[in-house]
Amino acid sequence: MPSLPAGEDRPSPSRGGDDGPVSPTQNLAQDASRHVLRVPPTPIPPAVAGALWRGDSLGRGTDTVWPSGFEALDAELPGGGWPARQLTEVLMPQFSLAEWRLVGPALRGVVKRGAPAVLVGPPKRPHLPGLMHLGLDEHRVVWIQAQAPSERLWCAEQLIKSNAAGAVLAWVPQAAPEQLRRLQVLAQSFEGPVFLFRPLEARHDPSPAPLRLEATIDVDWALHVRVLKRKGPAHEPPLRLPSVPGGLALVLTPRVMRPSEMRPVPAPVAVPSPSHAPAGGPASAPVSAPAPMAVAAAASFFPELHDVVGRPDSFASSADAGR
Repeated sequence: MPSLPAGEDRPSPSRGGDDGPVSPTQNLAQDASRHVLRVPPTPIPPAVAGALWRGDSLGRGTDTVWPSGFEALDAELPGGGWPARQLTEVLMPQFSLAEWRLVGPALRGVVKRGAPAVLVGPPKRPHLPGLMHLGLDEHRVVWIQAQAPSERLWCAEQLIKSNAAGAVLAWVPQAAPEQLRRLQVLAQSFEGPVFLFRPLEARHDPSPAPLRLEATIDVDWALHVRVLKRKGPAHEPPLRLPSVPGGLALVLTPRVMRPSEMRPVPAPVAVPSPSHAPAGGPASAPVSAPAPMAVAAAASFFPELHDVVGRPDSFASSADAGR
């Protein structure tokens, strides 16, 4: 077997080996890439770093916010309160239950600046004494009675476009995504908060509102608020906010302030169960069951639970049927 001369036991760079020849251009590119990797990254300017938002952190919100009156809710809202220059969409299973209890404390600060709060198409006539308990001046609350969905959207659009109010509250149960998108574009130049109240069925509909919440009523005069959409990470567990309607905190007794502790517990009674033992054998042990008389007595003794708590109660159903 003939041997190779010295220096020819492996392919030379000019021949390229198995990967082919290496051109001078490729050598220059490799040298340039090694040179670039050694350059340290350029720091971000402070102005850009301050405006940069990362998706895993809570956003800054807008330049103007109003405290909601609930510290737990402000901690979960971008900017620490209700934002201006954008839509805030509140979904609820039934209107006229939680709107004022949720946004009423924030409207107090808006009205104190001298700007009116305009209501567009509320489902019920506003209760003036209740609004005064919230600290709202009756001369700074404007009610626009609009029935048709197109009228409500048109009124809200004109108020936002002309910047003629300190805050806009509109009940729009029927609104298409393109109509909401138009309101969102106009709200970017509005200096106050804009609240849109919609039914809970619209939760799965697309919405351009940067902030969406779900509000329901719970026992003990509490609000359950779930943040559905915000500028920041998802917030799964709902917030339980104590909220007594205006004026009632001065007249309610401590017992009525916590109606959940008033729920009666029916006394169990021993009733014989069917015996499966053989003839002459010992019978099975009795089991406990609620006494019908105890349930009826509890229903007559606590007929106010159904009205105070605000949700159906098993013990109050028989009493309500006779009303």
